[in-house]
Amino acid sequence: MDLHGQNILVTGASQGIGAAIARYLLEQGARVGLHYNRNKEAALKLLEGFESQGVPLQANLEAPEEVARLWDTAVTALGHIDTVVLNAGVFLSHLPSQTPEAWWETWKTTLAINLDAPGLLTHRAILHFRAQGGGRLIYIGSRAAFRGETDAYLAYAASKGGLTSLARSVARSFGKENITAMVVAPGFTRTAMAEAFIAEHGEQRVLDEIALNTLTRPEDVAPLIGFMCSGQMDHATGTVVDVNAGSYMH
Repeated sequence: MDLHGQNILVTGASQGIGAAIARYLLEQGARVGLHYNRNKEAALKLLEGFESQGVPLQANLEAPEEVARLWDTAVTALGHIDTVVLNAGVFLSHLPSQTPEAWWETWKTTLAINLDAPGLLTHRAILHFRAQGGGRLIYIGSRAAFRGETDAYLAYAASKGGLTSLARSVARSFGKENITAMVVAPGFTRTAMAEAFIAEHGEQRVLDEIALNTLTRPEDVAPLIGFMCSGQMDHATGTVVDVNAGSYMH
């Protein structure tokens, strides 16, 4: 897949699904802005061999002013942006048995990173895309938006549901301006966070939940994002694509 000439911003690009996406886009020739929060070393390692194609961009997505700075810095570094991959997110537990104050703090943090920041970047991207004649927004959602989550992750499920509705609304509202929006909704994916779950509960518990024989890896998600970035899926604008090994089909 040839992505030469494409300038792409990927949020949460230092680890997990975001890192796999960024690496794949770089390998296909794209110029990539790799957003990270704390793990600069991982972002720089991703760019080894691709130094002329990418730039690391730091921002704490909990802070609206840093989200705005991220966008401005990315546009300055890349010149213009063709696609934004909104991948960054947190998966924080907050059981109903917690105090209302503690529960609410986790809710606010989750929504700030998983929904507010993508909303702010969506607004900036729409203005940018209008000025240049079009662009793409790709949202990394979750099967949780459709099947729901457990009682410990109400904020996470709510944020991903909001992200899905945001993407579909962008697709409906701005298609005539050549602005497209799609969602990729992974299920359980073998990331560092997932390995902690496997260590506690065992891999078989997860395997019993899916239709395939192996767990989804970040590398299984990345080629689909590359295809979307290429423009060859533009007529699927508004679509949600399930990548969850058949564990849920909405």
